Parts: sequence; structure tokens; C-alpha cells
Amino acid sequence: MQLQLISFVLILRCMEYTNCQQHASRHRHKPSTGCQSGCLTCSEYNGCLSCKPRLFIFLERNGMKQTGVCLPSCPSGYYGTRSPDRNDCTKCRPECDSCFTSNFCTRCRPGFYLHQGKCLQTCPEGRVASTAQRECVLECPADCESCVSSDACTRCAAGFFLLQAKCLHTCPEEYEPSDPALECIPQVHCEVDEWSEWSPCSRPGKTCGFKRGEETRTRKVLRTPSPQGNPCPPIHEKRDCVVRKKKCPGKGNRRPDRKNRNNRRDKENTESRHERKRERDKDRKTAATAPAAGVEEDSENRNKTERRRRRGHTRNPTSVDGVTGQ
Repeated sequence: MQLQLISFVLILRCMEYTNCQQHASRHRHKPSTGCQSGCLTCSEYNGCLSCKPRLFIFLERNGMKQTGVCLPSCPSGYYGTRSPDRNDCTKCRPECDSCFTSNFCTRCRPGFYLHQGKCLQTCPEGRVASTAQRECVLECPADCESCVSSDACTRCAAGFFLLQAKCLHTCPEEYEPSDPALECIPQVHCEVDEWSEWSPCSRPGKTCGFKRGEETRTRKVLRTPSPQGNPCPPIHEKRDCVVRKKKCPGKGNRRPDRKNRNNRRDKENTESRHERKRERDKDRKTAATAPAAGVEEDSENRNKTERRRRRGHTRNPTSVDGVTGQ
């Protein structure tokens, strides 16, 4: 009796399973026109079931439900696998944040450090854990910011300058520091070309009518010096020069007139000097004769006074007693 009941239950479950399979087969595949973008076949309940060529199928989890979507590349934490039938997105190892294959991580989750495609909790000897990069990096010397080995730096810490994979406080002779790159670079000294020929003798603002001027010469800078290299010498020189005076056009006929005017002026000045000399001589002669004339005039005046006095005595005779004679 029990065997009959068990057989009956199994038959019923088998019938239910067959009906479910038939129902699923009727609703699983839909035409591509009703699917999401990129789906080749799809289900109303499960989303994409297969993708168009070169797209990856990815199962999005929403609680207990998984929905298929077709993507051009797999999201972070998954890697893509291709096959002739379909392209799938496969989950990376738990310690990997992103991976290339199941055995090659490209970035680790927090608490793990990448080394040769593996995510490790402890870095091997000669390397230290970098929390920012989540990688096992080389244990560089103290003056190195980055390195390729324990004695080969690729970038120096602040205050040091890189030269031949070494970090130095001061650059050696014939080198100078480059602050942006923190490197010792070779010094560059100035180089100049040969002097040019001297220019024709000239005078600023004039093309004729001058005798003294200046001439110049120049040379080019072939190599510009670095900040601490030898500076450039002078590249421009000038010197005084003398040339045969060249007459200016249109001024040749004026020179005789000017010469005549100068001659007349000299003649007038000479005559004026002679006239002034004659006047001075005349004044000297007049001054020399003036004293003699004054003496004669004084003598004549005294004679006249004496004669008037005598005439007065003659007209009014007086006696000794003061009585006029009869």
C-alpha cells in the first residue's frame, strides 16, 4: 500500500514538472524585438538569455532574483570569457577588486596588496605595502620617492636631485639642478658665431655732409646658456670712424655766397677797428694839449684883472691922511 502511495506522488510531481517545463518553454524565448538593447533572446522574467555577437551576458542580482543584461565589457569585480556559443562575465576572486582572469588580479580589495597578479595580505621581502596604491612596492632608499630596485631610484624625495639613478643633495661640477624634475642636468654654456664685417661708416640722421661717424658689427648666438651656464659675451660692437666728407646735393652753389659774405664781414670788421683806433689817437692828442691852453687862459685873466685894478687907482687918488686932493 505504501509503495502505491509513493508511486502515485511521484507520478503527480512528474506531471507537474512536465507542465512547468512546457510552460517555461512557451514563455522563455521571445522575439528579439521585445528584448532589451543587446539581447539576442530573452525572457520576461529572467531578462536576456543570450546576447548579440561580442557582447557579454551579465547576471544582475536583485535579492534572490537574477536578471540577465548584455554589456560591451564586464563591470568591476568580474572578468570576461569568450566561447563560440556565448560570452560570459565571471566573478573575480574574493580578494580582487578587479581582475584579468581568475588567477590574475589587477587591483586588490582594501587590506590586500597586489604583487605579480596576486592579492596578498603581507608583502614579500624587499617590498613594502602601499596603502594608497594597494600594491607591494619596492623598499626604496630614504632619499628616493620611487625606485626600480634598492639601489636604483627613478624619482627623488624633496631636497634631492636625481643623477644616474642616485639621489644627491648637490649636483656635481658641470651639472646644475632642475627644480621641476628634481634632476641634475648638464650645464649648457653659451656659444656665439664669428663677428660680421664692419658696417660702412655712417652717422645717425645723415647721409652726407659729415666727416666723422661710427661703424658696427654683430654676431649670432648659436647656443643659449642654461641658468647656471657661462653667459654670452657681447654680440654687438661699434667704433668711431672718419670718412671723406661728401657734399650734399643742392648745397654746392651756396658756398661761394657764404664765402663772399664772410669776406665782407671780415673787411667791415677791419675797417671798424681802424676807425676806432683813429678816434682813440685823436682823443689822446686832445688830452695832451689841454693843460697848456689852460695856463695861457689863466695868465690872460690875471693880466686883465691887474689892468682893471690899475685903472681904478688912477681914477680915485688918495692921500696919506685919507683926504682927497684938490
